[in-house]
This record gives sequence, C-alpha cells and structure tokens, in this order.
Amino acid sequence: MTQIPDSTLKATPELEDFGHKYTEEGQGKIGRKLLDGYFSSVASLVDASGITGQGNIKAIEVGCGEGFSTLRLREMLPANVELEASEFVAKLVPEAQKRNPDVKIIEESIYETTHADNSFDLIFLLEVLEHLDYPDKALQELARILKPGGYLVLGVPREPLWCMLNMARGKYLAHFGNTPGHLNHWPTFALKRDIKKHFGPIVKHRTPLPWTQVLAQKRN
Repeated sequence: MTQIPDSTLKATPELEDFGHKYTEEGQGKIGRKLLDGYFSSVASLVDASGITGQGNIKAIEVGCGEGFSTLRLREMLPANVELEASEFVAKLVPEAQKRNPDVKIIEESIYETTHADNSFDLIFLLEVLEHLDYPDKALQELARILKPGGYLVLGVPREPLWCMLNMARGKYLAHFGNTPGHLNHWPTFALKRDIKKHFGPIVKHRTPLPWTQVLAQKRN
C-alpha cells in the first residue's frame, strides 16, 4: 500500500466533471456511437479473458465517478460476477450508489485501497489513469489487490488523436486540445510497456475511436 500526502497532488478530481462524457459528449448520434463502441470493446476484452466462465468471480471498478460506467459494466457482466466499485471523490459516491443500488460502492484512494492482497479476479480502470499524478504507483496498488492469474481491463484516451479530435470540434483550444485534468498522455506502445511492468503479458488490446484499451493478466 502506497501512502501519498494529498498536499503533493496536482490532480483536482473534486473540480472535474467526469460525467460529461455520458451526459453531454455521449449524446447525439455520434456521441452515442462512440460511447457504445467503447463499452462494446470493453465487453470483448472481458470475453477474451474467459474469466467470467470460471465460476464465482469478484470484480471491482476503481474510479467509478458518478457510476455511469458502473451501470454499463453491471449490464454486460453475467450474474456469477460480483461487481463492486470505488471512487476517490466523496460527493460522487452517493450519486454512484443511487445509480447502482445493487453494487457496493465505497470511497477510497487508488493509491491506498482498503482491500487485502489478491482480493479480485477482475479489475476495471476506465478513463482514470490519465488523471493521476502517480500512475505507476496506482498500477502497483492495483497489481497488489489483483489475484495471480487475474485480469486488468484498462482504458485511456489515445494520444495525440484525442487532442486532435478535441481541436477539430473546437474544444480546449487554449490547451491545444488537451482535456483539462488530463495529466498524462499515452501512445499505445507506452501504455502497454507500463502495464507489462506491473502485471505481465498483454493478452489483447483494442483501439475504439478515440481510446486505447488493454487486457492484461497478472503473473502467477
């Protein structure tokens, strides 16, 4: 477990609107198509792991925000998967819980989770890593709570395509298309390299426009 003083963090998740991609950008024909494509790709990675066919499975979404993504995950996962979620921003936890009454949702830091070693068979980290001051330490903590042989499904914006598309639609021009709050950018090769360091082999990767998603398996 990694202890990081809040005073050293540049990230300000309490000031960000994590739900906009579901309530604003995810609206309209194009927005819905992109968002549906994102979660269809997540589902394909879960299927590729084969983990859901292995009896009772314990899964967690870390950094669930307002719980929109949690709702999508619960809908795609079979009944034998016990899904829970966690979120760092305290005020978002009740919103996420209201949206997902059948999912246990707690407040915790990705750097210092409350779980024992080897607690989960499957971990989801969706659109979180780019917001973190210490992504390497976060991956280290997730590897700690993932069982050997378990799977990580992770998604981040695909750079520099993400910034180019933002600029093309006139968004965040003063930041050259970079979404405020995104502290890190990952080309696909760099993301795979960093995940391999903590988890092991990359089983699959997907590139639904405009994201990169990775399925990794923790070394036994």
